[in-house]
Amino acid sequence: MPDGKFDYDLETFFPLFSKYIYELCNDLSSLIYSTNSVLSDFQADGVIYLELRTTPRAIPSAGITKDIYIQTILDCINKHNNSNPSMKTRLILSIDRRNDAETAMQVVKLAHKYHSKDLGIVGIDLCGDPSVGDISVFAPAFLAARNHGMKITIHFAEMKQVSREELETLLEYKPHRIGHVIHVPEDLKREIEKLGLGLELCLSCNVHAKMITGSFGDHHFGEWWGREGKCSVVLCTDDVGVFGSKLSDEYALVAKHFNLNRKDICRLARNGIEVIFGSEGDREWLRRVMWSE
Repeated sequence: MPDGKFDYDLETFFPLFSKYIYELCNDLSSLIYSTNSVLSDFQADGVIYLELRTTPRAIPSAGITKDIYIQTILDCINKHNNSNPSMKTRLILSIDRRNDAETAMQVVKLAHKYHSKDLGIVGIDLCGDPSVGDISVFAPAFLAARNHGMKITIHFAEMKQVSREELETLLEYKPHRIGHVIHVPEDLKREIEKLGLGLELCLSCNVHAKMITGSFGDHHFGEWWGREGKCSVVLCTDDVGVFGSKLSDEYALVAKHFNLNRKDICRLARNGIEVIFGSEGDREWLRRVMWSE
């Protein structure tokens, strides 16, 4: 993305993928190149544990099924994990809100195929344009994911127009983490605290896409950080290539705008250990290698 071209909003962000990015990443070589580039970029930024997300895609023109698509990405991840032990990467498969119930269940079945064999897939995500889709049709898919022992994360309350019914339905899917968490009624905030959910917060995305009112200092990170101890706040990037902010930049932003010192930053980073979707072995490794102050 050109420098400074970070003015996408919820209306223009999603067509960027369907009209351009998917067309550029349309065969095995481009899929392998883009996956390896993402892995290298995160490692260069100092990330030591990474959960990538992807919506399984079939690319008939290249002879790529959804299964081949997933295998290709997992192969890249496993090769990188083996040759770069300083960063562990796991994969989450995404259900797009535009999907129908059958497609969503197919994503869960594909995830279970690899999750059950401990091949690198650790959970299911619900993502996509928050203005479209009937999320109630995904109930069977998320029930199946839970029954298979997979973790769930959901993009949550991204736009002001979201209905209370939708938010309650999403919480009924029993996610382990929720992302963005912007337009949430006060009583549902208390419910989120009661559930002890992990909160995936993305400052650059929310500010540049005008998902919040104001700028970085007005971000709801400050509110949830103030509620620390009830929910684990985790800084995330969504999406580095579009909004131009590495994970280290997100930490710099909260340090600057919310007066976090080094000890605070270390605590913030370590809080995320308890809500990763990886194994207990992954958590134990992170507790050993991450700074405490």
